[in-house]
Amino acid sequence: MLRKIAAASALLAMPTMAFAQDGIPAAGDSGDTAWILVATALVLLMALPGLGLFYGGLVRAKNFLSVMLQVAAVVGIASILWVVVGYTLAFGETTGGWIGNGRAWMLIDLGNLRAGTAIPESTFAMFQLTFAAITPALMVGAWVDRARFGWVIAFTAIWGLLVYAPVAHWVWGGGWLGARGALDFAGGIVVHTTAGVSALVVALLLGRRQGFPSGALLPHAPGMTMLGAMMLWVGWFGFNGGSALTATDDASMAIINTHTAAATAALLWILIERVKFGKSTTVGFATGAIAGLATVTPAAGFINPGAAILLGAAASVVCYAAIVLVKNRLNIDDSLDVFAVHGVGGMLGSILLAIFLSADLGGTGYDGETTMLGMLGIQTLAVVVVAIFSAIVTAIIAIGVSLFIPMRVSEDEEIQGLDNTSHGERGWHFD
Repeated sequence: MLRKIAAASALLAMPTMAFAQDGIPAAGDSGDTAWILVATALVLLMALPGLGLFYGGLVRAKNFLSVMLQVAAVVGIASILWVVVGYTLAFGETTGGWIGNGRAWMLIDLGNLRAGTAIPESTFAMFQLTFAAITPALMVGAWVDRARFGWVIAFTAIWGLLVYAPVAHWVWGGGWLGARGALDFAGGIVVHTTAGVSALVVALLLGRRQGFPSGALLPHAPGMTMLGAMMLWVGWFGFNGGSALTATDDASMAIINTHTAAATAALLWILIERVKFGKSTTVGFATGAIAGLATVTPAAGFINPGAAILLGAAASVVCYAAIVLVKNRLNIDDSLDVFAVHGVGGMLGSILLAIFLSADLGGTGYDGETTMLGMLGIQTLAVVVVAIFSAIVTAIIAIGVSLFIPMRVSEDEEIQGLDNTSHGERGWHFD
């Protein structure tokens, strides 16, 4: 009899134990958690090996291994620093809207659930880790063929803490830009604007590769670049879809918009090539797809597929023009077009979001009394402030690190190729 009474009492108590306030399970929603864990793996797949293959195919064969190693090492150092202190700087309780506090350094004080979600904070922290890891890795494309490995690791490590973490806090972590109403669904400002602008600054500080712009610095494996782009495309479903932080219509719509924008941009890019050069290329298709993905990222969960098509089209036209301007007219050697594709794409999408957010255009609509013009001002302010902040702090970090580790390899090392002089059996040198 006592056993029956105890069992009945346990059954009656289960609803109270199983659910927290507002109907959210105390242990989180298992479906949401499972989706974010899958999305986390997809984003990591973008960097390892997607980004490495994409960049590796675009360089000359003598620098392939160096690019792969740089991407992997940057992901590694960024991941460790995110656990140690990056997460708490970006997502700790805000200090004046500028930076997070030290509540969760070493991830020692994570909550059962991330505030405002139904997923464990550990799941959220790991998902955000992949963003913090791939963002500095994107910059590798700006300095391939000529940057010294030791400088790359030191620079990107500091950059993640002094540029990425503060901007992530401003926009996503309860900081001042988010409080003003700035929107960035999955990283147009936090990821692509910071990485793109910073890449341009480093390219200017490093100077041009030998042979640029007159020499033919052709990609050694366009097929590898195409394969890397395909992996990035699929992984981007986790990048944007996962940013909904829930396994609902928000995630599926973000994925639909992501795919639609990428397809539109890739096809229009090879059409532009066809008209201008008489033929379409695999590198053009891959570059167009990445431009579309970067441009739709800040808006993916706020717009409808029709707007995604327009964003993809705008990405091709504007990013293609940016490449021509930066490389052919200004003769700036941003080797793999990080600024023109990621930076310009991210900034373009972040600003156009203000227009396509309108409920009349199928978007999720404006909050409160905000108008399209007001939202345009907010988004433009966020882009301009983050771009200026990224440029200034990047220059300081790059020059500061160069006082201890030279930024650039020697002329002889550059001619022979970094795979032969810095990699190989002897391993990398850090001096």
